[in-house]
Amino acid sequence: MEWLCNAQLILPDRITPGCVLIENGKIAELRDQPWPEDKTARTDLRGQYLAPGFVEIHSHGAGGADFMDGTPEAFLSAAETHLRHGVTTLFPTSVAADLESLTQFLRAFKQVKGPLMPAVHLEGPYINMEMRGAIDPRYIKNPSPAEYEALLAYAGGDIGRWTAAPELPGAMAFGDTLVKQGILPSIGHTCAGYAEIKQASRHGFTHFTHLYSAMSTITRAGGFRVTGAIESAYILEDATVEVIADGCHLPPELLAYVYRAKGVDKVCLTGDSMRCAGTDAGESVLGPLKDGLPVIIEDGVAKLPDRSAFAGSIAMADRLLRTALAAGIPLHDTIRMMSLTPARVMGLDGEIGSIEIGKHADLVVFDSAIKIKRVMKGGTWAWTSV
Repeated sequence: MEWLCNAQLILPDRITPGCVLIENGKIAELRDQPWPEDKTARTDLRGQYLAPGFVEIHSHGAGGADFMDGTPEAFLSAAETHLRHGVTTLFPTSVAADLESLTQFLRAFKQVKGPLMPAVHLEGPYINMEMRGAIDPRYIKNPSPAEYEALLAYAGGDIGRWTAAPELPGAMAFGDTLVKQGILPSIGHTCAGYAEIKQASRHGFTHFTHLYSAMSTITRAGGFRVTGAIESAYILEDATVEVIADGCHLPPELLAYVYRAKGVDKVCLTGDSMRCAGTDAGESVLGPLKDGLPVIIEDGVAKLPDRSAFAGSIAMADRLLRTALAAGIPLHDTIRMMSLTPARVMGLDGEIGSIEIGKHADLVVFDSAIKIKRVMKGGTWAWTSV
């Protein structure tokens, strides 16, 4: 047992002074005084913030490793980098690739999966070519039952979410198949309009991958305005969204608007981070080193070499928090969008995502500058700054 004392506890609805008892890897007790009365082992957090561990639901890599490298070492290296920035639950994300590469991605994940990385997120290859962004056009295609059923069979429950464009032929049946297997269908890289997205929502497509990035917006047809995917995310009140909160993909005022319009329970912060996140590299590769897309790093973001599009962010979780705070979002809500809300989207909010009795002791300690000081995973200090 261990008391974490003299902390500013970040709860779902407020920040309050207090202490937390950790026992058998879980949160056993909360008290509103800085010090407990009993003599159990104590760790003095010196008035720093104590938050639930961050939940990153969309990352392609970090620390020089991309999950599409397809090795256990790449997964572990990227996850370790995320951990140092406060992420205690991570969903490794693929890019569109050939069947062999996606199978290798899943094979490597099977060797490292666990509480830190409970499942993966597949992004593509079933997306709209017009909204491909940095995704390699060689691998973009329509949903193929023979292909995705083979991947699902090989994954054996390891896929937590799959991003696709719902307007593609066969997308509704694809969504139905995912829902039957407990996988979240997610809308992304899409040209769909409201009618298509409303229909897709009845086939399980209830989440939007990186809202505003690589998706349709209002257009005109014969003088009439037609709503796109972005507007559909607001019109469908129950839909959840994620936003890349690196300060580049969305301006601060738009990030603040998403928060106000959708509400803290419907918005997840994500980095959509790539290989060079957490490093000082000036050039990198998106996807596997052997045939991935080269990118350049400038202005705090990854870009295609011709600068025609962003290629994913280089932001880690602590930067996302600082960006949201700079946009005027309260700290406790900022933390909620990086913990409890993404945990709920992925069906894990009964176990993680908030400082509550009975939940796993996945916790992060940071100072007023959002500099990570300590990270606890399952009741054990997994990382401590020097």
